Amino acid sequence: MDLLLAGVLALLAIAAATAVAPKLGVAAPLLLVLVGLGVGLLPAVPSFEIDPEWILAGVLPPLLYSAAVSMPAMEFRRDFGAISGLSIVLVVITAVLLGLLFAWLIPGLGIAWGIALGAIVSPTDAVATSIVKRLGVSPRVVAMLEGESLLNDASALVLLRAAIAGAAASVSIWGVAGSFVYSIVVAAVIGVAVGWVNLQVRARIANPTVNTVISFTMPFLASIPAEHLGASGLVAAVVAGLVTGRGAARYLSPQHRLSDVQNWRTIELVLEGAVFLVMGLELTAIVADVEAAHEGAWYAVGLAALALTATVLIRAAFVAPLLAALSRQAKRAATIKGVIADRVASGTASFGSGPGSGRQRGRAAIETQHLEHRASRGEARRDRQPSAATTERFRTMWRRRVADIDYLLTQPLGWREGTIVVWAGMRGVVTLAAAQTLPAETPSRSLLVLIAFVVAVGSLLVQGGTLPWLVHRLLPARDPGESIAERRELERVLRSAAMAEMAADDDPAVREMAERMRAAWQLSNAEGASDDDEADATDDADATADADASGPSGTPADATAGALSPAAGSGRRIDPEQVRLLRLRMIEAERTALLDARDDGMFSAAALSAALEDLDAEQISVELKGSESA
Repeated sequence: MDLLLAGVLALLAIAAATAVAPKLGVAAPLLLVLVGLGVGLLPAVPSFEIDPEWILAGVLPPLLYSAAVSMPAMEFRRDFGAISGLSIVLVVITAVLLGLLFAWLIPGLGIAWGIALGAIVSPTDAVATSIVKRLGVSPRVVAMLEGESLLNDASALVLLRAAIAGAAASVSIWGVAGSFVYSIVVAAVIGVAVGWVNLQVRARIANPTVNTVISFTMPFLASIPAEHLGASGLVAAVVAGLVTGRGAARYLSPQHRLSDVQNWRTIELVLEGAVFLVMGLELTAIVADVEAAHEGAWYAVGLAALALTATVLIRAAFVAPLLAALSRQAKRAATIKGVIADRVASGTASFGSGPGSGRQRGRAAIETQHLEHRASRGEARRDRQPSAATTERFRTMWRRRVADIDYLLTQPLGWREGTIVVWAGMRGVVTLAAAQTLPAETPSRSLLVLIAFVVAVGSLLVQGGTLPWLVHRLLPARDPGESIAERRELERVLRSAAMAEMAADDDPAVREMAERMRAAWQLSNAEGASDDDEADATDDADATADADASGPSGTPADATAGALSPAAGSGRRIDPEQVRLLRLRMIEAERTALLDARDDGMFSAAALSAALEDLDAEQISVELKGSESA
């Protein structure tokens, strides 16, 4: 009964913190840490400790899986070099340097155990970086931070295992490297397989509730086999989430995806809140252990402050040259953009002339030749022309490359964004869980665990508490006009797909409606038409289409079973069910065009996500009206 009461109170605390935090201008995780710490200090509350395996195996896989599902795959691919540098190279550098610092400051610790503690405090946290999403930071910065936090857990935990093994016996650098590669590769293969099977199975299940229940098992179906084979279960869960997120719009119905989103948000809220609440509750027991060992809690706090400062400085020293390299990459991309755009339009290009230096034109030539090779690979070219499919793949690669260049140019990373990347690298649940996996024979184990806890809590309180102020000071408010213009351009692409679907209908009345709508939209795009004129003309076209699909009273045909409506200019009447099915076909055509645009990288993830949500809502509405009239 006591455990049940504690669970109910914990859920209420999580709900209250989530509701109150926005009004106080702080992040909910910070409130939960303070609540847990305050409750843990009460004399009536016994010492609290949770098995770290529950967090590593039971909490982290679903949290990382859920974050990976919502991760924009295109942005992840575009900045994969920077993400891998932050999640692998920076983790190793941080762990080694901190290990040397700890070995020097803590008597009798040794380099191996020092590196183990450095590996514990080196990874950033996916839960902690969720604070950044609410602050209006550049989507590119958010993608880098999310990608880093999704992948650096594996590198940190592999390094931790190697350091613990090295404290007991000698291990080679090549052995550690081989273990890391094996852990990542095997986990990635398992994750891809689980993600693909997930989509194939759930696409054949009609019940959204059953579908969502199956989705809850996916992170564990990926992580448990990977751990059994000695690989990283967290990486397997992340890869399965990336594959699922990438293919969900193609394989899963809108009802399934809507159910997934709502239920997974609830799971995330409960798990994240529970982790931070437990963090505060466990601090009192850890402090008591350190005091009993006569090492002193303030000594641990001082070491943790040095460690936290060192992590920020090391991260800044790594991010500065990384951003310089990304800036040079963007400049090189700008020099070849014009050449690549010409290739997209014509399929041929001359590199002997044009803007840029000879070296720049040479780079452009190398770039285009590389893409040509990729496009033509696997085709027997000999003395015949490539097939139409090969030509289309070739053009798709060019369009994607142009979109990648536009992404680099429109979302540059300067010193302001770099400062946010450095300061937003907070520690959290992974640090807490990993610290408690230290074996009992670890020298000064309670001290090391307390250092890790203070680093995580201090990171959340100091960096997380000041991050909103820093963002508002450094970054100007984003211009909403850019996103509005992008949304309108995407709407044009989707409407063109819908028009093409109507024009291909067998019914002359439908084709006539398509021509009238096409004429209205062409008028809206005529020279000299303003954005307001375009919006008015679009509304007129939509109203005309609705009128054509309405009965005498103006009620939409799909809401009036059996009603017939006249199509202007013809003696034909359109059956309401025909109109409903036509609308569903149009929505499907628009969704296909949206996914093609996503694959080409033509629009931002935010614009694509918003448009997909609109299409899903419209499809659900049309299908519900059809079921009501049946």
